[in-house]
Amino acid sequence: MRLQVPGYELLAQANTLQYSFSGTGVNVASAMTKLGHDGYLVTKLPDNPLGDAAISFLQRLGIGKDFISKGGKYIGMYFLENGFGQRSSRVTYTNRLESTFNTADISDYDMDLIAEHTDVIHFCGITLAMTDKVRESMKVLAKKVKEKGGIVCFDCNYRPSLWDGGYAEAKPHYEDMLSLADIVMMNEKDALYILGMKTERVTREEQLQDLIPKVAEKYNIQTIAGTHRGINKDNTHSLLGYMYKDRTFAFSEKMTFSVYDRIGAGDAYTSGILHGELSGFSPEKTVQFAASAGMLACTIVGDTPMSTEAEILSAMSGMIEDIKR
Repeated sequence: MRLQVPGYELLAQANTLQYSFSGTGVNVASAMTKLGHDGYLVTKLPDNPLGDAAISFLQRLGIGKDFISKGGKYIGMYFLENGFGQRSSRVTYTNRLESTFNTADISDYDMDLIAEHTDVIHFCGITLAMTDKVRESMKVLAKKVKEKGGIVCFDCNYRPSLWDGGYAEAKPHYEDMLSLADIVMMNEKDALYILGMKTERVTREEQLQDLIPKVAEKYNIQTIAGTHRGINKDNTHSLLGYMYKDRTFAFSEKMTFSVYDRIGAGDAYTSGILHGELSGFSPEKTVQFAASAGMLACTIVGDTPMSTEAEILSAMSGMIEDIKR
C-alpha cells in the first residue's frame, strides 16, 4: 500500500495522504495487460476490507485474481515523499515483515496450478529481501515454472534498507535466483556490489560492458537488461537502456525528459523488455521500446505504468502532440 504525501511536502508538514496499492509485481503485471497480455499476481492479502480494496484496485488495473490467497490482517505499506531539485524522493517502509504476504506459507499457493498456466513469471529483489518463507516460495515456484517450459524473469532491485546483513546476506539468495532466471534486470553496480565481481574498468559504461557478459556466462542467462539513469541540473532526468543477448549489446538512444512521478519507471522498462522478447522484436527495437516505456511512466501519476503499445511506439518515433482529438 502506497501512502503518498501530496505535492512536494514532507511527512512532517502534511496532514493528508493519498493511498493506492502497488509493488513491482503489480506494476509489471498491469503494464503487461496494457500491452495485450494476461497478467496475474501471486500473493496473499488480508481477509478484511483492506484486502478487498486491494483486490478491487488490482482488477481495475486488469490483473487477474486467480492466484491470490486470502487470510491474515495486515498489508505492507510505504510512505512516499516526492523530491524536488537537489532533494531526493524518499520512501519509508513500514509493517512489511508482519504482513499477510510475508507470513504466508508455501501451502497457501497452488504452485503446480500456477506453473501450469504461466508463460513468463517475474520476481524481484525486493520480495527476495523479505523472509525465509517468501524466499523458499520464490525459488520453488521459479523451478516449477522452468520445469513446465516457462520463462523466469528476475529483477535484482536491491534495496539496502531491506537487508539487515547487507550484500553478504543477499548474495547467496541472488545467486540462487540468477541461476534459475532466463531474463535478468541488472546493471554493473549489482555485479560489483551484490555479486562481488571485480573489474579494472573505471567508467560505468566500461564496467557494464566488462561485467555483464561475465554474469551471463557464469549463470547461463539468456538476456540481461537494465538502465543508466541521471538527474540533470535543470531537474530533467536522462535514461539510457541496454540489453545483452547472444553475446551482443544493444543500446537505446539516451533520452532526456521531465518527470512527474518517478516510481514505477523501472518496472515499465522491464515490461517493455518482456513484451519485446515475447513479440519477437529485434534487440535494438526491444531496448528502445523499453526505454520509451520507462520515459512515459515518468509522466503518469502513481507507480503503475499505464501506456499501451501504440503510445509507446508513438513515443519511440518522437511524436509529441498537443491534444489528441
